[in-house]
Amino acid sequence: MNVAYLLTGGNTGNRLQYLNKAVAEIKKHCGTILSKSSVYETAAWGIKEQNSFLNQALKLSTVLFPQELLDCLLQIEENLGRIRIEKYGPRIIDIDILLFNDDVIDARNLKIPHPELSNRRFALQCLNDVAPDIVHPVSKKTIAQILKECTDPLRVDKFE
Repeated sequence: MNVAYLLTGGNTGNRLQYLNKAVAEIKKHCGTILSKSSVYETAAWGIKEQNSFLNQALKLSTVLFPQELLDCLLQIEENLGRIRIEKYGPRIIDIDILLFNDDVIDARNLKIPHPELSNRRFALQCLNDVAPDIVHPVSKKTIAQILKECTDPLRVDKFE
């Protein structure tokens, strides 16, 4: 059995509803969700002139291999109505693989750990809720340590 850490997010439409739909689809098609972070409202990263995002991390137990999981997640995004128009642009749902076991993968369409994880406070804060003591397979630091050292100034607030 594999353990993957995912990050879901979106900033258009009913943001919370799309996160919940993504969770339901991931349970249905990818494996068992072992834990979920709180939902956080976060400033947009990349293109800043857009609505705030809601983000949530998931700890997933899965029999899928990394590429199979990525394919499944991309299909879920498409089924929920995601249309890729602009990199870092507005989207109803985005599902990223942050970590997969202790794997380090550098393929054309799949990079694990997520290459920007250490630079994104919103991803680290969500992941810290479910895996503060997990060691990043490249930096060899815990998620809690990386979050503490993160210099990303964008706001991350618990969503009420």
